[in-house]
Amino acid sequence: MSRFTDKVVIVTGASGGFGAAISRRFVAEGARLTVADVNDAKGQALVAELGANARYQHVDVSSATQVQAMIEDTVAAFGGLDILINNAGFTHKFQPVWETTEEDFDAVVATNFKGVWLGVKYAVPHLQKRGGGVIVNTASIGAVAPRPGVTVYNGTKGAVMTMTRGLAVELAPFKIRVNAVNPVAADTDFMKKAYDRPDMEHLSARAAESFIAGIPLGRLTQPKDVAAAVCFLASDDAEFLTGVCLSVDGGRSIS
Repeated sequence: MSRFTDKVVIVTGASGGFGAAISRRFVAEGARLTVADVNDAKGQALVAELGANARYQHVDVSSATQVQAMIEDTVAAFGGLDILINNAGFTHKFQPVWETTEEDFDAVVATNFKGVWLGVKYAVPHLQKRGGGVIVNTASIGAVAPRPGVTVYNGTKGAVMTMTRGLAVELAPFKIRVNAVNPVAADTDFMKKAYDRPDMEHLSARAAESFIAGIPLGRLTQPKDVAAAVCFLASDDAEFLTGVCLSVDGGRSIS
């Protein structure tokens, strides 16, 4: 039997990069899945690939109304909720903190921090009805060993780590485990967005070389690495793990 047979899972930010890999892994292991994203074309294409056990829902995780609808519609479609993966994220462009606009600051905080809180707020009552469940949040190795240029982003991921640990204690009496993954940089559209600046031509390639030089295992994170870590933390194999912020970083945080 697959680890997630008959489990109902929501993955936010599910249409690309880490989210798509996480979604594929859950469905491959038997889950029924809501693919939640703001990119309708990519989300619907992923659901078409995943088949009958997946459904798509347009969700901006910074919107309480949309997050609540995501939870309620998933429960209506599948009969309950067992696992929430708060993976949606947003980053500002690589720049000094004093050049970060208030608009970008608000967007990063709303997606990366408020979005996690909203997911938890509306999911927990349904997890309680199941007699327990799991929440896994996507944080970042930048919260542990921050690099310059993405300070606001790193700050939100530090907040996610603190929330993860606090929730682990608060929700333990309800048999709800809460963990996080801390990926290092990856060659995804998310990272390319951060380093896409007209005045920094070729920075993305140079940045990748710089990142790799600081990773003992000698490569960037791949989406499958994060998917494997998330699914482990969500599975019964990790039934005694809560409050864990697992570094998926090839050793960068200890080098």
